Amino acid sequence: MRRALAVTVALAVVLAAGVLARAEGLDAERAEAVTELRALADQRQDAAQRTDHLAVSVERAEQDSADRASVLAARPAFLTEIAALSTALSGATGMVDTSAHRAAALSAQQTVLAEKENPDTVAAATATVHALAEKIGTQVASWQAAQSSGPGGPAWSSSGPSGYARVRAALDLVGGGGVGLYESSSCAGGNAPACANSNGYIKYRADIVNWSSGRLNWAMAHELAHIYQFRVWGALTSSSAYGSLFGGDPEFLANCMAVVRGYAGSVGCNGDQQAWASGIWVGAVR
Repeated sequence: MRRALAVTVALAVVLAAGVLARAEGLDAERAEAVTELRALADQRQDAAQRTDHLAVSVERAEQDSADRASVLAARPAFLTEIAALSTALSGATGMVDTSAHRAAALSAQQTVLAEKENPDTVAAATATVHALAEKIGTQVASWQAAQSSGPGGPAWSSSGPSGYARVRAALDLVGGGGVGLYESSSCAGGNAPACANSNGYIKYRADIVNWSSGRLNWAMAHELAHIYQFRVWGALTSSSAYGSLFGGDPEFLANCMAVVRGYAGSVGCNGDQQAWASGIWVGAVR
């Protein structure tokens, strides 16, 4: 009986130890499984985050691509307006100061070249360039209207607006900014390249638009001198000094007056003649 009890107790102890060992093994397996599950959960979360990141990146790339396509689609209209502006600038040569227009166009062009995302920026630059071309056209039309008529008709004919502009610039340079200027072949029956009218304006023959700058400037200074002579004509023709110094020749006097202004022609004059001629520019007949 005692032996059987001992065997039973021993068996129970062995069974208990086995159960305890099995329980510990299960706990270890459970902990391992939990750890693995957590690792899988972390991996799943990382994968989800990467998926979200990739989705955002793809969406951003697609938006960037669409923006760039919109900008590129808007550029041809800008280039068309630039071409139109270039034509307007060329046509305004000699008539309108286009330096400010060119600077504004260059700024608009740089803006368009730098823009990668917003087509509205390109559209605004396009509108700016279009407005510049229209403004130049208006200014040229105003200039032409102001110059389009003279005593005998249009201010120019065969010399054209660019030729007229060159002669006008020469006259302005020598001090005749307020003096009328018109193309005409009537000066000395067409034998004189230019002439001054006692009514206060100057006429020029078309071929002088091709003269050198020095010769053209001298011619305008010479004719402008006649305009100033007409203003004191009575006193001038009554002056004995005018007769003794210049032989009563208004052409010789005009040459000396041009020399005084720094535009010498082929005929020179001495210091006394220059000093006397200078007075005519300020309305003084000595």
